[in-house]
Amino acid sequence: MPSIPVFILSGFLGAGKSTLLNRVLREPAFAHAAVIINEFGDIALDHDLVRIGKTQVSRTTTGCLCCTTGSDIRTTLYELATLAKSGEIEFDQVIVETTGLADPAPLINDLIPGGSPALALRDHVVARQFELSGVVTLVDVLTGETSLENHFEATKQIAFADRVVLTKTDLARDPATLRDIDELKNRLADLNPSVDLRDAHSVDFDPADLFQRRSYNAASCGDDVVAWLALEDAIRVEDRSRHPARKPGSDTDRHRGRIRTFAIVRDEPASAEVFQRFLGLTSVAAGARLLRAKGLVRLVGDNSRPMLVHAVQHVVHPPRVLDEWPSEDRRTRLVFITDGIEPEPVLQLFEAALDNRPPPLSRLASRLTAGLHDLFHPAGNRAPSGTFN
Repeated sequence: MPSIPVFILSGFLGAGKSTLLNRVLREPAFAHAAVIINEFGDIALDHDLVRIGKTQVSRTTTGCLCCTTGSDIRTTLYELATLAKSGEIEFDQVIVETTGLADPAPLINDLIPGGSPALALRDHVVARQFELSGVVTLVDVLTGETSLENHFEATKQIAFADRVVLTKTDLARDPATLRDIDELKNRLADLNPSVDLRDAHSVDFDPADLFQRRSYNAASCGDDVVAWLALEDAIRVEDRSRHPARKPGSDTDRHRGRIRTFAIVRDEPASAEVFQRFLGLTSVAAGARLLRAKGLVRLVGDNSRPMLVHAVQHVVHPPRVLDEWPSEDRRTRLVFITDGIEPEPVLQLFEAALDNRPPPLSRLASRLTAGLHDLFHPAGNRAPSGTFN
């Protein structure tokens, strides 16, 4: 019986993974795809934004898959295999959409032959029935350079990929931005000389072709990749020796304690203008430290259709009204992922915007930048998480 191909879809926050996945899942060839969506935060949102057909399977995990030992990816694949064996579901391939902060090394190490050692019968089952077939990484041309400069995870996502896709090239029209894209392409080639580089907005781009069965060979991605995989083995051996009682799947922290994730949930509707103003002010104040803000907004006067809002670093994307709510949950839900920014000043700005009050900009700016020292001295600052209702 042939193994089931597994594809990893990665890319830093805001690169467009859910958008690409939606395009792929509309293709008839993916009618029986199992989709695993990994989210970083306390509430799940991205799974609502991916359309799953009647015969498709979706598994959502909250918390970063790379920040578990054991690991969660093997557990999830084993659960899918068990359900398939019992006849409850049927699938012929698996696509894993990782959180934008994911380090791909531990996930890949769990899926390749000769990678992480099997710790239980579950792991042997996964090794026999599943095969890593490809790693697809998206790169946002508007924020990609900043992500590479500030976040090592973005570099590793590119280094491990056998397919890299440039996104949002349709928004680059002025000569300076086009030159930046050329420089970005050169940098990507330096990070991964063997990668297959594609443009999501070229006339011949076929997103389904990214997920065709092939043979993934981590060694072909370069010496750095081989070294990182070896380092993963060493880290896990040391972790087991230091913490022999720790259960597989327990949390570790790969993000240096700097990453904050929090959510705002609200029952009352609001206007589109209020949310655009709120996101704009937050983006200006936080800059590159606003890694992502994304959410569904319940609009005044239209309870049947939500507005999708999205901001990445200094870029606030135009809002889009969806045709319908993707689930029964019709509350406004905003998820924030930041680099060293505490949730309280963002919440204050949110409340000021909803109440149509002048925001305390000077105090807000002061509090948003209060954690700047932590960016360079992050030790001891464990990332808090929270949901504001």
